[in-house]
This record gives sequence, C-alpha cells and structure tokens, in this order.
Amino acid sequence: MKSEIGPLAIVGGGICGLKLALDLAERGIECNVYERAPRIKELGVGITVLPHGMREFAALGLSEKLLARGIENRESCFFNRFGQLIYKEPRGKFAGNAFAEVGLHRGHLHKTLFDAACQRLGPDRILTDRDCLAVEQDDEGVTLHFRETSTGRALEPMRACALIACDGVNSTVRKSFYPDESLAFAGINTWRGVTRHKPILGGRTYMRIGSILTGKIVIYPIVDDVDGSGNQLINWTTEIKSSSFEKNDWNTPGKLDDFIHLYESFRFDWLDVPDMIRRSDVLLEYPMVDKDPVARWSFGRVTFAGDAAHPMYPRGSNGSAQAVIDARVLADGLARDPDPVTAFKAYEAERSEATAKVVRTNREHPPDFINIKVEELVGDRPFVNLDDYITQDELRALSENYKRIAGFSVSDPREIRAND
Repeated sequence: MKSEIGPLAIVGGGICGLKLALDLAERGIECNVYERAPRIKELGVGITVLPHGMREFAALGLSEKLLARGIENRESCFFNRFGQLIYKEPRGKFAGNAFAEVGLHRGHLHKTLFDAACQRLGPDRILTDRDCLAVEQDDEGVTLHFRETSTGRALEPMRACALIACDGVNSTVRKSFYPDESLAFAGINTWRGVTRHKPILGGRTYMRIGSILTGKIVIYPIVDDVDGSGNQLINWTTEIKSSSFEKNDWNTPGKLDDFIHLYESFRFDWLDVPDMIRRSDVLLEYPMVDKDPVARWSFGRVTFAGDAAHPMYPRGSNGSAQAVIDARVLADGLARDPDPVTAFKAYEAERSEATAKVVRTNREHPPDFINIKVEELVGDRPFVNLDDYITQDELRALSENYKRIAGFSVSDPREIRAND
C-alpha cells in the first residue's frame, strides 16, 4: 500500500541515497533518486562495513550478497612503524557481534545497492546524469532545478513533496543553506590504492601500521582470489600530517614520489609495505577533511543525510555506517508521520548529536589513537616490553571507547541486536 506522503526526492545516488531509497520502498513510500554521474560504474577502492552497518543491510536482505563479494574480517591488528604488534582484537562476529565486519570494494557495494534499487523501485525511479543546481520550496513541496551532467543542457524542473540531500561532503543542497561554510582541513593528506598480493597475516586481518605523525598506513583485503592464483585484492590507505597545510587534490591521480619515502623503512618479515604500494593497480590522493557539526540539518521540506549532514574523517570505517543508519531512521520517521516537516525534525533530533560525537571523536581520538599513544610513550622506537609503558587492558579501553561512541560495542546490546 502506498504512503500518503507522495514522491520524495533524493539528491545523490551514492551509498546513502540508494540505501534510503530501499528503506523507503520497504515502507511503501515513493521516491525518486537523482544522481549526478551519467552512469553507475564500479569505481573507487576499499570500504569496510562495520557490524552496525551490516545490520542495516541485513534488514534489506543484502548481507549475504555483500559477504559473497567481500571478505569477512576476523581481527584488527595495530603495529608500530617497526612492524611490532601493539594490540589486536577480534572483530565482527568473532568479537561477539550479531553481524559481520566486511571489507569490500566500494564499487561492489555501490553496484549491489544500485541493482537492488532498480529492481525494487523500478529503473525509472533512479535518474542518472542529473546535476542538481538549486532547490526552492513552498508550502506544498519543493522544486529541483537540474542540468544534464554529460552535456550541460538545462532540464525541466522537477517537483517533489520533500527533499533529502544525500549528495556528499560537497553537497550542493547543503551549500544553499550554509553558503559561507568551508571544509575543515588540518594538514592531513592521504594516498590510496589497491594491490594484488598474497594473503597477509592469514588474509582476514585489518591492519593499522604507524601513526599520522610519522607515517600511517591502513591495510585490509577486499576481494578473495582476485586472479585465480590465490592472491587477494588488498586495499591500502596512507595518512600523514604535514605542517605545510598544502592540500591534496580531489580529482587527480596520486604521485608516488610525494609520499613513498615515508614508508621505505616499512619492511617487515610479514610484509614489504613499499613494494606493495609500488605494485598498486591504482593510486589516488585525497585530503582528509570534515566539517564542524552544524546547528540544524532540516529546513522545512529539506533535510540532509550521510556525508551531506555530518562529513567526518574517514577513520574507523564509520562514515558509511552512520549514513545507512541515517537512512533507516529517516524512513522510519516518515512511515510514522506523513508530514515530512515534522518527520525531518524528529530524525534530526535523534541523529544530530550522535553523529556529532563521532565527528569529534574521529578528529581527536580515532581508533589509531592507540598507535599515536604508544609512539608518544615509547619515544618512536622499537620496544622490548610494551607493558612497561602501557598495558593491553589500557589499550583495550581506548578501543572500546571508540566503539561505544561509534555504535558497535558488544557491551551495548542496543547496537548489535538484529532489526525488529
């Protein structure tokens, strides 16, 4: 049975927008998705779906498809830049969560959601090649102005009952309400890639090596037996904090010479990091940016979700999880209350402070704070007995604190339960 709300507009057909469309469809609420890209392609590098993210996909019947395309993590390991193990812990179901933690190619996740949305909503509801230029609203609804991305040609305006902006960190819709806002950049740049490599540490391990102060790299597998010879596709991301505050470009390939010197000494008996980086299939560069939490997301018949609402540092693999939780909370609110104005306010009240805490924690005390803490205590040199500086229980407490804030601590049964 169709809802009384009428068609909603979702601007942005990424992970958040497509998950929202699927959640709305489950509740009988009509929507149209407008995506800037002319075509949906399996682009990008790796992404980790944490247990509270998998919970959301399981509710849509997609968890098995994602598990089949990715790799279930068994453990997370923290190392210093000398290759010494600092701390390790089980992850996902191996840690007692009800849902798995899965590393997979971002493009595979996106395409899975896109295919499901086309099947369940109908392909005519997912409109690509639509670049949203402006939004107007009145007492009855919103008017969206588009141009065709591929040609620049102006398109007929579209009407909708209400609009949810899921158009990412550089949201055009959000900018219309916060025209003077800018991205927050604290001098941390990243380079990312994927490499075909034999399984590392058993092939089910998420690794954080070093720190942003002297050179950090995150490594995890995303595709099993990628070449028929037993090699995995390994995702890696380097991060370094610089005093120069020169920001990486969003739109150009990365240059090896800009950062490889930081990792030349990362040669361990279990992994040759510079060799892995040099053999990457792709090399991309990004600045690490977020935005300060804002006082409100909802303006009448318009609200924000995902990165458009709460851009956060891509640490702890939590951005996508928070986005898909946004989608479910929004859909539940609209199912309860057919007035989008009041439903949007209720959604914002439930989600804004929770996500603001994650934004602030990702800046100040992310999971790799463990690496930074040990580096400071030991003096950035190899250790003989780490317990002389900090205990495993103290390191575990740092890890658990992040998981509680992020929403996937086993100690909080509200966050690991299956959806009702």
